[in-house]
Amino acid sequence: MTDDLLYMPAVEAASLIRRRKLSPVEYMAAVLAGIERAQPKLNTFVVVCGDQAMAAARDAEAAVARRETLPPLHGVPFSVKDLIDVAGLGTTHGSRIFADNVAKADGVTPARLKAAGAIAIGKTTTPEFGHKGLTDSPLQGITRNPWGLDRTSGGSSGGAAAAVAAGLGPLAIGTDGAGSVRGPAATSGIVGLKGTLGAVPMDTARDVFANNAYAGPMTRTVGDAALMFSTMTGADERDPWSLGGTPRPVSPLLTANGLAGVRIGYIERMHNRLVDADVLANTHDSLKALEALGAEIEPVTEPIDWIEYEGRVLYQSGIATAMKPYMAQWRDKMDPSMVQFADWGEGFSMHDLREANHARTRLFQAIQRLLKRHDFLVSPTTARTALDATFDATKDVIVDNQACGLTRQSWTAYQYPFNLTGHPAISVPSGFGRDGLPTGLQIVGRWWADNDVLRVAALFETARPWAHKRPAF
Repeated sequence: MTDDLLYMPAVEAASLIRRRKLSPVEYMAAVLAGIERAQPKLNTFVVVCGDQAMAAARDAEAAVARRETLPPLHGVPFSVKDLIDVAGLGTTHGSRIFADNVAKADGVTPARLKAAGAIAIGKTTTPEFGHKGLTDSPLQGITRNPWGLDRTSGGSSGGAAAAVAAGLGPLAIGTDGAGSVRGPAATSGIVGLKGTLGAVPMDTARDVFANNAYAGPMTRTVGDAALMFSTMTGADERDPWSLGGTPRPVSPLLTANGLAGVRIGYIERMHNRLVDADVLANTHDSLKALEALGAEIEPVTEPIDWIEYEGRVLYQSGIATAMKPYMAQWRDKMDPSMVQFADWGEGFSMHDLREANHARTRLFQAIQRLLKRHDFLVSPTTARTALDATFDATKDVIVDNQACGLTRQSWTAYQYPFNLTGHPAISVPSGFGRDGLPTGLQIVGRWWADNDVLRVAALFETARPWAHKRPAF
């Protein structure tokens, strides 16, 4: 029964709580006990606020007993990546620099989940300042993949992904600056959604106008991601992108049971030169499932400049600028890959930075042209399964026994382009490799078509279900 509670979708748990068939206290106790058992093996949490969560669960149970009108996520546990503030809890950013930093107020996304009735259970691990696609840091140690303890759970929302995959709370808030929701989702066998730029406000962005970072839901099912996403969206005065629009209702083209007439463009490679054979096999099987639902699949064959170099200029120069105030005092106490990224960033010129911004515009316009011809784009989410848990992010990734460059040039090449263009993108499980590790399929839609992306993902989930599969860590 305990395992069934841990792997129960949030939608179902919330429904059972409303109907007085599931005790919020019993549910919370099971989740907290699961975290206590798993933490020594996985290291997914920085801090667990068990006493506060149990007190909130008792309040939730009392509200049920009083037959109050209950919000949609009443009594459901959620976790928050350690880059986002939760009042009274530390926000360390995975760094010794902020080891003693305690948040005074909730960030916008935890505040909205709490308003929807969900209960915060703790903060999940991240690499230092979320700078890489693996989750380990000098402050928090290594987070491991529930499907293979010698592998990473991805990054930088790797603690969130591993926790959800292991049944340690059905909902997790992640952040995605270059794939950090979708990559860990694919690597850990769960769902991760990066919405349209501005759909979920980013009150933590250093440069809101040039922002390419997002907060998003990480869950085991598409239904949970959709419910969670609906509570997180909406304007916030601190994020100008959130003031300009809102996700549209599901297109009439998708309201019927199927994808008849839906045009999908398939992109097999982006900047990456190679894709692992297992990833390709699972992706091709996924395309067949979409075709069986009625979709028309067309390979995208025209050359596209995926601006990997220019994207790296933006990313690493941003790191260099953010870290400059701390380098003199903290350099020797930081993750060496963080220091290396900052050093690389210092080497770019003003001309490089301005040209990178111009390239971002060109990439956006190229994707816009593709989405005139296609309703959606699909690709693998990663070029191979999870890297070793101790992989050095400054080294070459190996795909098919060949060195293929840094993670963003190889393993995660499918992810960062849509941070730069702002289009909604979701990763859903596509199968497992021969090594027993998960693979993912990425589905990309038009601006503000987030609900359409979720609808396609939900139909795909029905055709190729995954949530019943549980890691045996």
